[in-house]
Amino acid sequence: MDGLLHGFAVLSTWQNLSLCLLGAVLGTVVGVLPGLGPATTIALLLPITLKLDPTGAIILLAGIYYGVAYGGTLTSVLMRIPGEASSVVTCLDGYEMARKGRAGAALGIAAIGSFFAGTVGILGVMLLSPPLAELVIAFGPWEYAALMLAGLSLIAFFAASGLAKAALMALLGLLLGAVGIDPIAGTPRFTFGIPELVDGINITPLALGLFGLSELLFLALVPAGRSEILRPPSSLLGFLPSREEARRSVAPVLRGTGLGFLVGLLPGGGAVLASFLSYAVEKRLARRPQEFGRGAVEGVAGPEAANNAGTAGAFIPLLTLGIPANAVTALLLGALLIHGVQPGPMILERQPEIYWGVIASMYLGNVLLLVLNLPLVGLFVRALEIPRRFMAAAILSICVIGVYSTNLASFDVLLAVGFGLLGFVLRRGGFDLGPLVLAYVLGPTFERSLRQGLLISDGDLTALLERPIALGFIAAATLTLLAAMLLRNRARVAD
Repeated sequence: MDGLLHGFAVLSTWQNLSLCLLGAVLGTVVGVLPGLGPATTIALLLPITLKLDPTGAIILLAGIYYGVAYGGTLTSVLMRIPGEASSVVTCLDGYEMARKGRAGAALGIAAIGSFFAGTVGILGVMLLSPPLAELVIAFGPWEYAALMLAGLSLIAFFAASGLAKAALMALLGLLLGAVGIDPIAGTPRFTFGIPELVDGINITPLALGLFGLSELLFLALVPAGRSEILRPPSSLLGFLPSREEARRSVAPVLRGTGLGFLVGLLPGGGAVLASFLSYAVEKRLARRPQEFGRGAVEGVAGPEAANNAGTAGAFIPLLTLGIPANAVTALLLGALLIHGVQPGPMILERQPEIYWGVIASMYLGNVLLLVLNLPLVGLFVRALEIPRRFMAAAILSICVIGVYSTNLASFDVLLAVGFGLLGFVLRRGGFDLGPLVLAYVLGPTFERSLRQGLLISDGDLTALLERPIALGFIAAATLTLLAAMLLRNRARVAD
């Protein structure tokens, strides 16, 4: 409790309060706009956060991450357009409820369920992170190397396009992370005689190029179109569900909260997987499964709760282990590293203001999202009317100015353009960029820890046999890969 009070004290400055509000609002807008997504937005804002202190920067970016889960619901219910991947499931029954004149009830149930699940998820982060951090403090080089290996094995669950493509992306990420100074020998490598690469490839041009500029190219290819927007309620009373709808929503919200939080902890988990699993569970348990896809309130309540609980759960491996559970948290990890913050067990000891400040901001952000989203739903939906040419120009300007302002180097702009073209080609070829970012972020730590362990043991790998925790992580990595392969084989057989 003392830590949480300290977090609210950190949050109580005008700057941090403003950043928390800005993150929640931006997250909602990003969730409303189809295709933009939290990864692209966080990548775009990375250079801007360099002007902020580390605590304020992470409060802003975290607000965007969990705010997206709220915003995506609005267009899913009113337009059958998922603003974000985790809101795809809500389209199935939320839009059908809206067509029956129950748009307000669908949005109200989604908002209340999301608030409850988000609050419980944040409480779980607060209670589980400290004991987990105490366990990790005892880690040596071998344990960290094995932990990073377990993290790298997550590519098997990132591999939406297949294991082979994911492995290629991970290999490319490892190579990009190895550019610069050798961490042990202290000599340049993979710089090809280019002085600007001696310090390595900064995550800012890499992230802005892969996500921001490549998204710009995709915007240029997709023809603009207009969709019918169903009218939201004009008063707050219109968002209240009926007594029957409320009764049917309680159990799905509770189940979605527990399931979503657990899924958020898992490799490749997070909001997207949590919402799909929750929908499957609710349909299996429903007394009238034939209603699903035709406006079943359970199909909105469960996935929306799981969505937000999964988002909160993903912060536990990020903050206490330094392991991102998905592509968005990988970018958050990169943002922490840019600001000189090393996520892991020592963050509670060395920089408690960051950890508890983020936890407190998540509590406040959850309240702000509930208070703002329902009254301002009409305003947020109007963001869809922004002409695409203006949005493209804004993205391009933010990318170029942001990359250049990081180091005042035109070479970084060229890097961003190169990564933008690379990201566009890879995405057109069906490659997922998540494994690349994950490997880029975790690769240097894995290499450094492994080589330190080998130096300590004089190159004897059998020293691992004396480290049971490291062996446990290696076993977990092996099981992760095997489970992913088994699931893919089952899916192939089912098809």
